[in-house]
Amino acid sequence: MGVTVLSWPSDSELDNIRKIVAEMAGVAVDVVRIVVSPYRICPLGAHIDHQGGTVSAMTVDKGIILGFVPSGDPQVLLKSGQFSGQVSFRVDQIQLPKHIDKSNGNSLEECKWGSYAKGALYALQRGGNHLKQGITGFICGTKGLDSSGLSSSAAVGVAYLLALESANNLSISPTENIEYDRLIENEYLGLKNGILDQSAILLSSYGCLTFMDCKTKKHKLIHPPKLEMEKKCETKIPYKILLAFSGLKQALTTNPGYNRRVSECREAAKILLKASGKEVEPILSNVEQEEYEAHKSKLEPDLARRAEHYFSENMRVIKGLEAWGSGNFEEFGKLISASGLSSIENYECGCEPLIQLYEILIRTPGVYGARFSGAGFRGCCVAFVKAEYAEEASLFVKKEYLKVQPHLASYLSQETAVVICDAGDCARII
Repeated sequence: MGVTVLSWPSDSELDNIRKIVAEMAGVAVDVVRIVVSPYRICPLGAHIDHQGGTVSAMTVDKGIILGFVPSGDPQVLLKSGQFSGQVSFRVDQIQLPKHIDKSNGNSLEECKWGSYAKGALYALQRGGNHLKQGITGFICGTKGLDSSGLSSSAAVGVAYLLALESANNLSISPTENIEYDRLIENEYLGLKNGILDQSAILLSSYGCLTFMDCKTKKHKLIHPPKLEMEKKCETKIPYKILLAFSGLKQALTTNPGYNRRVSECREAAKILLKASGKEVEPILSNVEQEEYEAHKSKLEPDLARRAEHYFSENMRVIKGLEAWGSGNFEEFGKLISASGLSSIENYECGCEPLIQLYEILIRTPGVYGARFSGAGFRGCCVAFVKAEYAEEASLFVKKEYLKVQPHLASYLSQETAVVICDAGDCARII
């Protein structure tokens, strides 16, 4: 099989981080270890992972880089490329969820980014691991892409898990780390999101679409046929991924919209299951398609729309896997755009700037399809575009977005307002 050369992280990025960590720890550059944890996109399967739905995802060649060395004692010392200050704690201290431990974090700045490192320790302790070795580390994300709806929080959590496991010689499978990162997000931080983000980051493979059944936790990688045909030479993928940014940044934990939608889905499931005579956990994956069709008239309008998004999105995922596996990117794109429309009309997420970005993208030359990325209340839209149209499409989106949102567009750097990406790989230590 031909070797695929990944563009991220670059040698200069790695060299810079190694130098910073070596200086922090007083060690040689060549002993510094590096975790790369990519950001993810969800072309199909949006907002349904918390209901045990089927999802598709892949990573991009942007994300989190964490350079570290084992500290030789239980002390953890961390600095960030994005935030000021430093985070310091010990791995032999028992971590409690943030809503229980009110002393967690010494300052607002630390709360912003130090929580995920402590959450990783909490998750590993909950799994019965007794850590003795801390880390000295420096973490940074791709410039301009934090708080962008690309699961940067899950990428950070995964990075800390891999670093702490490496420092303590723990052998943990990707599947176990999916559960550990879920503990960080659900138990430690109090979010109600599912396991899509962690699964994509830990299970993806370059050029493949990762399919996951969030109820059974089973996954598989879908290879497009073009990759199969080019195994003996360097793979050239016929599409690029566009990330178009709105200029809106708001952390998921401060916006009640996401948790409210989760509760509405559960309420819809409860009504449908009761009507079907079933006493099981109230999530929509426990409702059969026939039961939904038979009893959906019992749902009030808001709940009916949430359920409609769930069942139609599940169907789009299945059709999308077929399209990807046959190399039909035109059909795959149409399904992504239909998913985006359902997010607006049925899941009722996305504010005006994101809706406008979505509408611009679906009429952009060369774009196969587009939708929101992330929870839909901030951040960016993602689009698949024909590789040869990527630059032209990028310029078109910037120009059109400036017309409808001049104020927000003025906050965006011309370099990062629209980012052209390639497919990424899984989180790993390099």
